[in-house]
Amino acid sequence: MDNASSRLPPPSTLPSFAQSLCPTFATHFLLPSLYILLFLTALPGNALSLWVFWLFSATKSTNHVYMSHLSVSNLLLSLTTPFLAAYFASGSAWPRAGVLCLFVVHGITPMLYINIYISLMIMTWVALSRFATLIQHTHASRPSSFTILLPHSFFTSVTKASFATKVCATVWVVTVGSILPVTVFYSVNEATSGNVGKNGESQEGGGTEDEQVCYNEAVEIGGNGSKAGQLPAIVLFYLCFLMVLLSYMIVLKHIRRSRSSTTITASWRLLGRVQRNIVVIQVILTVCLLPYHIFKPIFNVMSSDHQLTSPGESLSAPGVNTTNQCHPLSQLVELKNSLVLLAALRSSTDPVMYFLLDKTFRKHIVSLLTCPPHSSAMAEYDQRTGALRVTTETPTGGQSHERDL
Repeated sequence: MDNASSRLPPPSTLPSFAQSLCPTFATHFLLPSLYILLFLTALPGNALSLWVFWLFSATKSTNHVYMSHLSVSNLLLSLTTPFLAAYFASGSAWPRAGVLCLFVVHGITPMLYINIYISLMIMTWVALSRFATLIQHTHASRPSSFTILLPHSFFTSVTKASFATKVCATVWVVTVGSILPVTVFYSVNEATSGNVGKNGESQEGGGTEDEQVCYNEAVEIGGNGSKAGQLPAIVLFYLCFLMVLLSYMIVLKHIRRSRSSTTITASWRLLGRVQRNIVVIQVILTVCLLPYHIFKPIFNVMSSDHQLTSPGESLSAPGVNTTNQCHPLSQLVELKNSLVLLAALRSSTDPVMYFLLDKTFRKHIVSLLTCPPHSSAMAEYDQRTGALRVTTETPTGGQSHERDL
């Protein structure tokens, strides 16, 4: 399902037998089950993470700011998953003009894509902030060329919590401001004005039987308008992906130079921590987001070629089943939806990423999970030292003890 229900191709260019998408067991059962599983893991995991970041952080670091916003985005994304599960389970039976269909297509789906790209940009900034920390606080036998190419004020600003807050606010405004107008124009406006022809003119009329249900070609395949709107998002992903990859390569080079230096002033713990942080982010981008952004341009080209094919050519196309009247791209639509699920799955892995990347977060989670049984615990911060002080009291003996984390 694309981030906007978009222009229908001219009815004359589509053969009558190829109008119906045919969802299989994967769409009706596997996708809904996995979305429900995603909801059950992402919602509590990110709620706990957000609670730790907001209540157990005496001093806000850049990591805490980025991860707090990332947790909010993941929480919003997790709230879309029950509706997406219902869409894939029953969307082929919902009426296209029904309230549920309109809500999922015009509300839930844009919300899903908004939070996918917000998370992408925030994770990129996490990697860049870690990279800046490394360049600023360590050096090898000679300074990195980035300290010469980039002004010192950049490295100073990018590691400040106030700068991270401004970055996150900008990411939210730009992402929401970019996707919402496209959604309103190409989704809501076209849904209320009927089919849209090749040149954008509204065509009143009924349409095929498949076009009257929610799970249909217009929503799942889209037209030229939505495909053009997806290009900036695809370009944005590759820019972020390459920036994280470049940061990782520079960190590896910096570590090698530090090890070969005879006068090392670098902190080996800092070097290892920064390398681990960037590696985790790179793996998440590669496993969860890269497959969708590789496949999506290919899918757009194939669907455009199909829309431009004349009815006679479509009828004679090899591999097209003219008996069950299934759309030739039905299986590719299911593959696309599976890759969107993989991209959304990243929201349930982020709490694990927090645990691996942030020492303070890890200490707080361990302290919460290792409290003695049958005891009550209170946590408060020492304003002078910034340490988390946990006080536990046993219900029987009334004894208590304190420990600083």
